Amino acid sequence: MIDPKKKKKMLSYRWAIFGIMAVAYFFVYFHRTSTAVLSPDIQSAFGVGAAGVALLGSMYFYAYTIMQLPSGILTDRWGPRKTVTIFVILAAVGSLIMGVAPNFETALLGRVLIGTGVAVIYIPIMKVLAIWFRKYEFASLSGILLLVGNVGALAATTPLVLMTEALGMKGVFTVLGIITLIIAAMCWIIVRDHPNDMGLPAIEEIVSEETGEPIQESTSAKMPMTKALKITFGSGRKFWPLAVWFFFMYGTIMVYQGLQAGPFYGAIYGWGKTDYSILLMAVAAGMIFGCPLSGIISDRVLKSRKKVLIVGTLAYTVIWGVIWLTAGNLGSYAAQFAINFLFGFFGGFFVVSYAQIKELFPIYIAGTSTAALNLFPFAGGAILQLLSGYMVVDKTLAQFQNLWLMMFIMMIIACIAAFMSLEAKDVEKKDRKG
Repeated sequence: MIDPKKKKKMLSYRWAIFGIMAVAYFFVYFHRTSTAVLSPDIQSAFGVGAAGVALLGSMYFYAYTIMQLPSGILTDRWGPRKTVTIFVILAAVGSLIMGVAPNFETALLGRVLIGTGVAVIYIPIMKVLAIWFRKYEFASLSGILLLVGNVGALAATTPLVLMTEALGMKGVFTVLGIITLIIAAMCWIIVRDHPNDMGLPAIEEIVSEETGEPIQESTSAKMPMTKALKITFGSGRKFWPLAVWFFFMYGTIMVYQGLQAGPFYGAIYGWGKTDYSILLMAVAAGMIFGCPLSGIISDRVLKSRKKVLIVGTLAYTVIWGVIWLTAGNLGSYAAQFAINFLFGFFGGFFVVSYAQIKELFPIYIAGTSTAALNLFPFAGGAILQLLSGYMVVDKTLAQFQNLWLMMFIMMIIACIAAFMSLEAKDVEKKDRKG
């Protein structure tokens, strides 16, 4: 019998942990999408062109991608508390370097450190969700987390423009560095790796008491790193269709939201930075609704990860078709706002993939399996952003049309991969038949 007071404390304290880590995650998205709005300021401050801005933007993704597997391994080995604290500090150092950068090379270093630091925030949060929360809460809370992230992306549009006008670009990054150091301290003070660290019951014990079913899987079990990696990468259709899908799904989001949408609206329609920052804000607003809603539908309505993934991917692909076909011919600001909102709304359905991958592998390698999947969206962001910078050097309509067409074709491939993916129910049925 679990002590009711300890159970109550466990079920309430976990929200404090989730809350402070969600605040850290706000800045992950803020930094990720900031180059779309700051492009003119970056060019002016460092004397670089569109390719230079694309390089600066992509450095975040290269660092983020490289750190995905280490983030999973460190999270599983060190625990979320130590891991997230150290790397949030690193992100703060990167912001401060950006704030004082005398040249483009120093700014690149700062961007790399920011990317490296914020790369090791999401996986520790996923581990916390797996350890402190019930299974049926995972997708919904992942959606809420992505909502917070997209509020960060929202802040990196018009609010960032206003902040830059008041403080200057370097002043903004200096302030961000100080705030991030405070967040790191709060993570160390509040976050705990496991309820047992506080003498509290584990979530599997609480669920067992609530349902009357025996404990099936311990959240405190361990597995050697090499074995965890071998299980994940050697799992065939359990892993690889989702990996291919995520590469194209998130890579295309970042090409548009994180880099090229602003220059497109400025060059093709002649809209100013404030005008197109509002359209970028519509993308983030769409994700603010789409991320949590897709998680709720997955957890409580369809009770399926794959079905929600497919619906979101198909709708998002249709939006890319509209962007390509109407490029240069749809000058209605209201219509563009609607397109951008729907782009973000259906793009936000990617959140259910994290619940899908978590349920396909043992919970005690949740950090490693999630990090392995997370390699691919950020590799997509890095590679496709850099490629896009070379495709739209002169910012002509034809160059943007070619880029949008390429994104649309990539999403058709992503749709095929989504249909080929598996979820836990598929594997269980196969095992029963076997």
